[in-house]
This record gives sequence, structure tokens and C-alpha cells, in this order.
Amino acid sequence: MSLPFDLASLRAAYRSGATPVEIAQTSLRRIADYGDPAVWITRVPENEVLARAEALARQGPGETMPLWGIPFAVKDNIDVAGLPTTAACPAFAYTPNKTAHAVTRLLAAGAILVGKTNLDQFATGLVGTRSPYGAPRSVFDSRYVSGGSSSGSAVAVAAGLAGFSLGTDTAGSGRVPAAYNNIVGLKPTKGLLSTTGVVPACRSLDCVSIFANTTGDAIDVLRAAEGYDATDSYSRKRVPCAALAKNFRFGVLAIADREFFGDSSSAKLYEGAIAHLIALGGQAITIDY
Repeated sequence: MSLPFDLASLRAAYRSGATPVEIAQTSLRRIADYGDPAVWITRVPENEVLARAEALARQGPGETMPLWGIPFAVKDNIDVAGLPTTAACPAFAYTPNKTAHAVTRLLAAGAILVGKTNLDQFATGLVGTRSPYGAPRSVFDSRYVSGGSSSGSAVAVAAGLAGFSLGTDTAGSGRVPAAYNNIVGLKPTKGLLSTTGVVPACRSLDCVSIFANTTGDAIDVLRAAEGYDATDSYSRKRVPCAALAKNFRFGVLAIADREFFGDSSSAKLYEGAIAHLIALGGQAITIDY
């Protein structure tokens, strides 16, 4: 099955008669066929994946399960009951008896967990090579790194092995590998997704991040995963905020500080972003970088 694994395509397949078992089998087959075993640290046993899919098929989709039948992966510094959490360090490994809050919410939304992915050890690094389980490679060229620290989570989505995945982001770990593999990496507002059940890199800064094929997919996953968690001291409830006022100010670098090291495309993108904000009613204010 050559089905794209973005949420719109998967939902369309379900409307056309596909079953969660068929989609789960497709995910499992792609994982087995994919030529980079370093993507994964621990896989959910195949019989358990299919049993979960069969249970969802019997239950049927519903309004309370917006991610019904969607295969997903979780970075291996996030707890899943019964599966080891290694943080890419075998000597640190433990088997939790409770699943992380964010993962629990995704399972309740009908998603199918297929495995736990590789990372820079203890989520410290941005290249994806600091792991005794191997170094996942860019989906475009195996000579290049995947980025990190959420290396396996990014590759699992970019390679079409899972519909979405969870990573973590303390200082770029949920965005750098997304950029390297041409997918969406969303770092939510701190506290919007609970970090209960997440091995900390920096407790006051850590966020559970989301990898997806589109911005819309990432938002759908965010809505399912978010929720106040009284056991997380940083957890917060979503507070609606107003859209930009008609007249607003935004900061830009002084011309002398706009160093792009010969990358003319990035320079044009920066200028274009400024022009777009001005067209929306913004006033560009030069800042002293």
C-alpha cells in the first residue's frame, strides 16, 4: 500500500473502507522494510499492535477518538507502561508501570503505538549521532545526519513509517530534525503538554514536541495530547489569546546585523517575512542585537 501517512490521507482511506488492521499492517511492513534500523530502540510487539488495531475496529471511530487508527511513535525518553525507557542509555534503562500523560491522551484518542524511537543520549545533542543504538540518517541521503535529539521520531514520520510521533524539545530537539527531514516540528507552549513521565533534560524548559507531515496534523495531535495535569507543576490550561491588533510592532535586526553567510535564499525569506508583516499592519522596529 503506497498510501501517504498524513492524517488527511489516512482518514480518507478509512472513509473508503480501509480498516485499522490494514493500516497497522502497512505501518509494520514499512518498518520492517525500511533500511535504517537505528530509527527504533524498542518496538511494540507485532501481535500487540494488531490486537490494538482489531480492538479499535470493533469499537469504531467516534467523536472522542479524533486519531482513530493512526499509527504513531514515541521518543524513548517518554514512558510507556511495560516498555523500557532507555533515554538511549542501556545502563539507565527502566520499565515504567505507568504511561506518560501525553501518550495516555493520544491512546485515548484512538492512536496506535508502534514503537519507541532513538535519540541523542538523554536528549542532549542536535545531530542524532550520540546513541549506542546507532545514528538515524536523513531520509534524503544516508550520508547525512537526521538531526536530533529526537532523531528517530523525525525519521519515523518523514519516512512514512508512522502518521505522527512525539519527541521532546528543550533547545531545538523537536524542530532541528524536523527541518532536516522536511516535516513539521511543533514545540508547544511550555506546560501545554504534560511532561509527567518524561525523562528530564532540563525540567524547567522541557516540552513534549510533535512531529507531523503538515501543520494541520500537528495541531490535531496537539489538541488530542494537551490537557491539564495536576501531577506536573508546570502544567497549564490553554488560555485563549486575541489575534494581532490591526496596528502592531515587531522587532527586526539592523541591516548590519543581518549576516546570512552567503545564503541569499535565507536573506530573501527574512526580507519577505518583514514585508508580509508590514502588509498585515505591522510596524518594523529595529532592535540592537
